[in-house]
This record gives sequence, structure tokens and C-alpha cells, in this order.
Amino acid sequence: MRNLYSEDAFTGLEAAIVLIAFVVVAAVFSYVVLGAGFFTSQTAQSTVHTGVSQASSSMTEVGNTYGIEDSTKSYIAIVNVTVALTAGGTPLDLSSMVVSYTDNNKGHVPNMTYVGIGTDGATCPTTSSGAGTWCIGQKINNVTTGALLDNNAQMILMVGLPSSATPNTQISLNFQPSVGAVLPITRTIPGGLTAVQPLF
Repeated sequence: MRNLYSEDAFTGLEAAIVLIAFVVVAAVFSYVVLGAGFFTSQTAQSTVHTGVSQASSSMTEVGNTYGIEDSTKSYIAIVNVTVALTAGGTPLDLSSMVVSYTDNNKGHVPNMTYVGIGTDGATCPTTSSGAGTWCIGQKINNVTTGALLDNNAQMILMVGLPSSATPNTQISLNFQPSVGAVLPITRTIPGGLTAVQPLF
């Protein structure tokens, strides 16, 4: 008896199903690859924007760092550091900056207390008190009110040091703004103290 059903039709149907399966798998794979590529490019773009923001919001030291001896003339009680923005930098709010101190006499203050702006009535560190605190002692050519450091402006920061800042001691101050790079300053206190001396 003659077979009324042809196997060719089933073979064609199977081939079509396999082809559709391959197309679907390829489409899903390409979607995953493209999605990963888009995610990577967005991450790279975000990293570039963050890097530009960090690089454009940095401080630099201007001039010398000065040390002022304490009232007993035995250690440096106050360090004055003048800071400004790097060229093309964006304004920085210094009130949210973290200032840390360390020296080779095991003196360490991880987060000094910000007490305000001296010209606005804040109690800045003195030669007899104020260790572990810092303030903005003076603003030069700064148009904006408050602790925002403008372009083409300078601020003198007064930092109160602990009694471990004795002669022949190496001290390190780190100024970490909320945005931007850390400004590290390392100096050595001379063997003989005067009322005010530059630190190198």
C-alpha cells in the first residue's frame, strides 16, 4: 500500500524550527553583548566625568607655611597655610574639608575640628589653646561670603597643633576637600623656635 504521508514536509518543519531557535538564541546573545557594551561605555563616561570634576576641584599651597610657637615657647602651636584653587579649578567649600595631622613623635589628630572664619568672630587657635582645631583666619580677594574658596582668591588656614610638634619634628598635614584631591603638606620644625618662622 502506498504511503500517503511525505517525510519531506516534516524534515522542512524541523529545519525551520531549528533555524528559528538559532535566530532567537543569536538575538538574545547580541542583546546581552550590546547591553554589556552600553553599560561599560556609561561606566567609562561616568568615570571620566568624575575624574574631570576631581581634577578641576583641587587646591594648591601658595607661598610659605609659617609656624607660630606656643606661649611656653616649647612647641609650634599654630601653622598658617595659604591655599588657592589650581588653575581653572571650580570653587570649593572649605567648611566641609577634613584636616588631619600626624608627626614623628606619635602625635596624631585624624579629624581636626573646624571652628569657622576668624573674621566672622570664630575662635581660631591661639598660642595657648586650640590644639586639634582649625579655622579660616583670613580671606584674600574672595568675593563669595562664607567658606567658599573662589577662583583667583586665597585663604589663610590656621591649624592648631598638639604639644608633640616640638623642635626637630617632622609634621604632616592633609587637607581633604569634599570634592577634589588631597593637599598634603609635610614640613620639619627647626631646632630653635622663634615667635614666627617659615617651615620647610
